[in-house]
Amino acid sequence: GAASCGSSCRPVPRSVTDALSQVHPEVTKRFFGCGLPFPAKLEGCRVLDLGSGSGRDCYAFSKLVGPNGHVTGIDMTEDLITAACQYVQYHQEKFGYKEPNVTFVQGYMENLEEAGIQSDSMDVVISNCVICLCADKRAVLQQAYSVLKEGGELYFSDMFASKVIPDHMKQDAVLWGEGMGGSLFWPDLISLAHSVGFSSPHLVSASHIVVYNSDLKAKAGDISYVSGTYRLFKLPKSPVTSNVIVAYKGTVADFPDQLDFDSSHCFQKDVAVQVNGEMAAVLQSSRFSSDFKIQMLDKQESNSETPELCHLNPFLLADKLDQCSEKANSIKLY
Repeated sequence: GAASCGSSCRPVPRSVTDALSQVHPEVTKRFFGCGLPFPAKLEGCRVLDLGSGSGRDCYAFSKLVGPNGHVTGIDMTEDLITAACQYVQYHQEKFGYKEPNVTFVQGYMENLEEAGIQSDSMDVVISNCVICLCADKRAVLQQAYSVLKEGGELYFSDMFASKVIPDHMKQDAVLWGEGMGGSLFWPDLISLAHSVGFSSPHLVSASHIVVYNSDLKAKAGDISYVSGTYRLFKLPKSPVTSNVIVAYKGTVADFPDQLDFDSSHCFQKDVAVQVNGEMAAVLQSSRFSSDFKIQMLDKQESNSETPELCHLNPFLLADKLDQCSEKANSIKLY
C-alpha cells in the first residue's frame, strides 16, 4: 500500500470546523457522539445519518453537501426528531438555501426501508457512535448497504472492543447504555462487512477510550475499548483483482496537496503509487473516480499477496496517534 502516515494528527479541514461552528448552539448542546465522521468531497451528495440525535452532524452536513445535496437524519427517539426539526428553517436561512436540504425521519436503522428510505438512493451513509447501541449489527450494515448507490460508502465512528464481549456484559443495562456492552470485537466488523457485501473496511482514525468510573472499569475486566472510524464501500459485483497504479490529481476541495484516504493511504498530488485491486475498485467506482488517474499494471508486475489485518487494528493506530499528538488522544467515560 501507499506509505502510511499519521493522517489523524492532521487538523480537521477548515470546511468541517466552519460547518460545525454554524450549527445552532441548542442543537450542539444536546449532541452525543464519539468521533468526527466527516469524509471529504460531500458537495452535491445525498447523505443519510443513522442515529441522528439532536441533528448536529446533519446540520453540519447540510452546509457541506451544499444546496444541490440532501441530508436525511433517522433516529428512533421521537423527542430528538421533534427537537432537531425545529432548526430546519434556521439553518436553511443561515446557509442561504432556497429550500431546506435536511429531512428528519423517525425510525430504526435496522429497518430503513420501513422508514421510507429507498434502496440505491444514498451516496454516503454516516453514523456516529450508535451502532454499538444496536443489538442487530448485521441488520444495520445490511440496510446501509441496501440504501447506498453502487460506489457509495458507509463512513462511521464507533466503539470497538479488544475481545468478544461476553453475554453477561451485553445483558447489563448500564454497560449497554455506555456502549461498552454492545461494542464489536474489531475483527468481527471485517467479517460482518464482507458478509453483507461491503468492501474491506478502511481504518481512518482511532483513539483509546479511558474508563474512569470504577464500577464500569471493574465490570469491563480485561476488555479495553477504542473509538474507531472506518469507511466501507459498496463496490460493483465484478471485482478487480490485480494491483494498479494510481495518482491523485489534487482536485478534492480542502486537499490540494494530499488526500488522506485512510490511515494507510495518503495520496500525494501527482505521485503515482501502487494499490491493490480492491482499493482500485473503490477509487474507480466511488465519488473519487474523477480525482485519480488510474493505470493498469501488466499482469507479471503485480503481486497479489494476502494483506495482513494489522493495518485495520484500531488499537494499534490509537497507540501510534498517541505518540504524535501532544494532547492525549483519548475519550473519557466517567
